[in-house]
Amino acid sequence: MTDVFQGSCLCGAVKYEIRSRPKALSHCHCSQCRKSHGAAFASYGSVLRGDLHLIQGADGIKSYRSSESVLRQFCAQCGSSLFWSRNQGEYSNWISIALGTLDTTFTSDKQKHIEVASKAPWYEIQDHWPQFQ
Repeated sequence: MTDVFQGSCLCGAVKYEIRSRPKALSHCHCSQCRKSHGAAFASYGSVLRGDLHLIQGADGIKSYRSSESVLRQFCAQCGSSLFWSRNQGEYSNWISIALGTLDTTFTSDKQKHIEVASKAPWYEIQDHWPQFQ
């Protein structure tokens, strides 16, 4: 049986479903992720693009190209950060889901912190997950 997870933005205008278990769970500390989430880091999990299905509000999703190869997507009504993806390269067929927008319970035994060299100086990582520069 395939795992199915539902998610939505803060205001509920955008609803989505992912039809696979998110992989490559990461807590990104780069300045772009910190700014887009307004937090010490952003937590994402990735799925194949074909496993993401927009159930409601597809026309209410706005996109921002934060670099030449990265597209960030968010709800135009409430501003919730929803997805990011690459438009070229090895992972262009994957999309990363902002895990905080999941409405279905999700747990994972394998996670990692990335871009820790860019982490906010006021935040100290205190968990046991691996860290990558």
